[in-house]
Amino acid sequence: MTEIEFSALMVSRVCHDLVGPLGAVINGLEVLEDERDAAMREEALKLVTSSANQALARIQFMRIAFGAAGSAGAELDLGEVGRLVAGLLEGGKVRLEWNIPHVYWAKDWAKLLMNAALLGADSLPRGGVVRVEGGADPAMPSFKIHASGLNARVTEEVEKSIRGESQPESLDARGIQPFLTYRLSRTVNAGLSIALLDGVVEISAG
Repeated sequence: MTEIEFSALMVSRVCHDLVGPLGAVINGLEVLEDERDAAMREEALKLVTSSANQALARIQFMRIAFGAAGSAGAELDLGEVGRLVAGLLEGGKVRLEWNIPHVYWAKDWAKLLMNAALLGADSLPRGGVVRVEGGADPAMPSFKIHASGLNARVTEEVEKSIRGESQPESLDARGIQPFLTYRLSRTVNAGLSIALLDGVVEISAG
């Protein structure tokens, strides 16, 4: 896979994640334009507000997790990283437990953590809890994520991507994010693993 192909798939993933909430904003605005019933207008305004907030949360998350925000060698506050992950999941079926203190990690380590947390959330199709914990020394980057919920799962495609075994030509806009997570782990020279153990998805790096 060329870097251009990789970038194109990442852009497709971003667009895919934004189409839903932005489309809901447009639908809500159309109702506001045509509807005269006060109760319906109030519901439409709630839809516009919640969808706009959801789109903003996704953009803020993806700007760091997928993008190049920050200068080379920059460090990120994990308290802020936790806020971005929580914002991404707010209003959905997955609840976040962020058990990492306000320490600073190198940008690529923080991006790896964000993408791993997203993998944990995506492994819970029926909702549940994603618990994020740091290592014994929070200043030394390492983490473990537990994703628990009904029908928690790890697909074969995700497992292959995390191990770096995916065939590039088989990746699509959805499958590119696990592959990005793998590439980030290689960038920081971290061992990355994902497994389903007793109904709980465990993701770790260190």
